Amino acid sequence: MSDDTSNQGIPDPDGAANMIDTDYEIGQDNIETQVGPFNLDIHNPVFLVSGLTIVAFVFLTLAFQTEVGPIFDAMRKWLTSNLDWFFILSGNVFVLVCLTLIVTPLGSVRIGGKDADPDYTYFGWFAMLFAAGMGIGLMFFGVLEPVYHMAFSSPLGVPSPFDADGNLIEENVAAAKAMGMAATIYHWGLHPWAIYAVVALSLALFSFNKGLPLTMRSVFYPIFGERTWGWPGHVIDILAVFATLFGLATSLGFGAQQANAGLEFVFGIPVSSTAQVFLIIGITLVALVSVMRGLDGGVKVLSEINMMIAALLLLFVIIAGPTMTIVSDFFANLGAYAREVVPLSMPFGREDDGFRQGWTAFYWAWWISWSPFVGMFIARVSRGRTVREFVICVLIIPSIVSVLWMTAFGGTAIHQVLTDSGSQVREYVIASYSPELSLFGMLADLPFASITSFIAIILVIVFFVTSSDSGSLVIDTITAGGKVDAPVSQRVFWCTFEGLVAIALLLGGGLGALQAMAVSTGFPFTIVLLLACYTIFKGLKDEPR
Repeated sequence: MSDDTSNQGIPDPDGAANMIDTDYEIGQDNIETQVGPFNLDIHNPVFLVSGLTIVAFVFLTLAFQTEVGPIFDAMRKWLTSNLDWFFILSGNVFVLVCLTLIVTPLGSVRIGGKDADPDYTYFGWFAMLFAAGMGIGLMFFGVLEPVYHMAFSSPLGVPSPFDADGNLIEENVAAAKAMGMAATIYHWGLHPWAIYAVVALSLALFSFNKGLPLTMRSVFYPIFGERTWGWPGHVIDILAVFATLFGLATSLGFGAQQANAGLEFVFGIPVSSTAQVFLIIGITLVALVSVMRGLDGGVKVLSEINMMIAALLLLFVIIAGPTMTIVSDFFANLGAYAREVVPLSMPFGREDDGFRQGWTAFYWAWWISWSPFVGMFIARVSRGRTVREFVICVLIIPSIVSVLWMTAFGGTAIHQVLTDSGSQVREYVIASYSPELSLFGMLADLPFASITSFIAIILVIVFFVTSSDSGSLVIDTITAGGKVDAPVSQRVFWCTFEGLVAIALLLGGGLGALQAMAVSTGFPFTIVLLLACYTIFKGLKDEPR
């Protein structure tokens, strides 16, 4: 590397080995870590600032539960109401960046260098991508969201198929059903996976190809140059830790509420904050075991188990539900999504404030706050793939699977709502609005309800565990200055505090508090991701193809 860093760019790597070695030495020499008395190998500014802040946050939230609830609620409402346009516009940028990488020659760059081989089979790789990316969310929202958007949200002004008394308005049914599914797929399709792909590709490129530490600050070397290893980089990594931790806590809160509701539905265990706290504690203990086993022995095994259970449950719903309707609706829903994705992506000139602010803005902030975790995890398991292969697999294939999942679960629920006024899913989503019970309400009207509901609880719990343990690995990597083999004791620390943050937020404000912190950390990290789009093109331009 040239000593002149005034242009703050990545030089053209002629003689790649020398370039990578030099880059890596500069990064590691300036991100010093220390081994402390408890066998901790930490990067002091990032670990200490983020660790102490999280400890203080947990203590204060638990100590002032009554006072913090309204604060969290006001924070969430202000951000989603005033910055919805910013989140929506940013999501569009991430999709366009990914589609550009697929169709341009930059897509032929191989992650890890032109001779790198993939570390995992397609099945193992895809299982880890999907389990880390959206597992708990698909379980929680797969039934709830399509029915809710059809009945209440009125995306783009499409009217509800129900009148004020809950009676069907036949002429509104087809349009409302199509828009309900299109709006749902919009939230679970290209846009969230594009967010993950941007973070994952930027981390993989600058770590495996440029030889820089596997941490968010490395992505910004083309912008900051050697200052990346100083406070500009510290701030980026600390933001990544906060975003990851609170994004995880939101998902863990959803998972705990749904698991608790399922246990009441199947076994009669009452829904309560106490039960949810014990669930988080128990599942965190299981996650600790997986964390101590490492990536291959813990996360990979659990992810593959998760995929098999999820596939079996999906297959059951397709067979036991309205099979032919699901098959035909899959293609119809893809068409509705393709038709509506551009109008739904417009940040201005719309009158569906409740949908845009209450759902889309929150989702985009949640995906962005979740992205350092999912992105770094995907980066760690994606060496050896070309950029085009990587983006297609991370962006297109999971989006199609999400469409299939939403069509099967949401489509079955919509069929039940429209054909049976006494269906349980209609009770839980439309009449009493108990979102955590929506999945179990849909399963209740299918055969073997007790068995499938129990399987759904297990699936939620295992998704919970894979999110917690893989998140701990990622946060530990960031706070260890990019090291992927830091001491197990540090991963145990972060896994423990992920659970404590989820508990603190549940007790200090419930679901609103969880959403507030996801949105609050997602906003500053959106700016980080927009800058990362520039550095991706800057870095890929200099890579051999």
